[in-house]
Amino acid sequence: MTHSPTPIRLPMNRPVPRPYRGGAGIERFRRQPPSGEEWAPEDFLASTVTTFGSAEEGLTRIDGTFLRELIQNDPIGFLGAEHVAWFGPDPKLLCKLLHTGERLFVHAHPDAEFARRELGAPTGKTEAWIILDVDETEAGAAWLGFAEDVSAERLAGWFETQDSAAMLAAMNRVELRRGDTLFVPAGVPHAIGAGVLLLELQEPADLSVIVEYAPFPRLSREDGLLGLDAATALSSIDRTAFSGERMGAAIGALPAARSGALFGADAEPFFRAEAFAVEPGTPTELRPQFAVLVVTDGEGSLEWAGGSLGAAAGDTVLVPHGAGGLRLAGELAGIRCMPPAPAA
Repeated sequence: MTHSPTPIRLPMNRPVPRPYRGGAGIERFRRQPPSGEEWAPEDFLASTVTTFGSAEEGLTRIDGTFLRELIQNDPIGFLGAEHVAWFGPDPKLLCKLLHTGERLFVHAHPDAEFARRELGAPTGKTEAWIILDVDETEAGAAWLGFAEDVSAERLAGWFETQDSAAMLAAMNRVELRRGDTLFVPAGVPHAIGAGVLLLELQEPADLSVIVEYAPFPRLSREDGLLGLDAATALSSIDRTAFSGERMGAAIGALPAARSGALFGADAEPFFRAEAFAVEPGTPTELRPQFAVLVVTDGEGSLEWAGGSLGAAAGDTVLVPHGAGGLRLAGELAGIRCMPPAPAA
């Protein structure tokens, strides 16, 4: 089966269960009725990636067919000739909506070198977040990197004793507000407070080393080790101080005009993101590009040479390269998520 390369409105794609509670914020954002499902805190958008250890969970289906099969059947139509020449028939991107119903555990993601050497995996997981909402009843926060260098022995001790308080106290706490952005390199430990809805861009992998498991009933010591011994798994974590220029480069915000490139040069080898804001009577033209559009505010339309699609806050749309240039009209704001540039 092939699919014509036209923009596709994406349905929710929430793998169940995940090892932490959440998801109600995704339903509100997506304008969906409450499901009562508390273990589905992530919505995989245009996903060709499975959850760790699964054959199919996490994959996006379009009209009953896996998106990765559609791309394999028409890689140039979906991704563009230049992307395929550099990266092959792989989007090189995973996007998610993520909502924390409880504080997310302290964890980190391996980099590509570790993933290849220890796991035989093609990529690690550098990621970035755009904060879409923070529950006003919660103190929205994240913990990002260690404030000072941490020895291997100290980290191993926290893991063995499950000293959550010590782990969090050693990390940089970041207050979160709607519109904040954070870049999280592979290896950097992090956690997210309860009540946060974010859009995540990441390398296409579901690999996590979970340092803190004891407070979470669906986690065991072995669940966060990726099948490795503890010393090897923990060696993937960046124990150096995440401070100064590193911390400054990681934290940002949406531009005041709500349009323009997000993140910095450090993110470009992994993914790209642009904010867009369209006013009535002044449509915006976007060049041909495989992308995932997440509409955060307003209502309007997406128009291309072969048709148009209505769009409103909460919609997520896959835009194949083969759709050609895209025209955004109406009163819309959102994020355009893209793979790395072919030269990256």
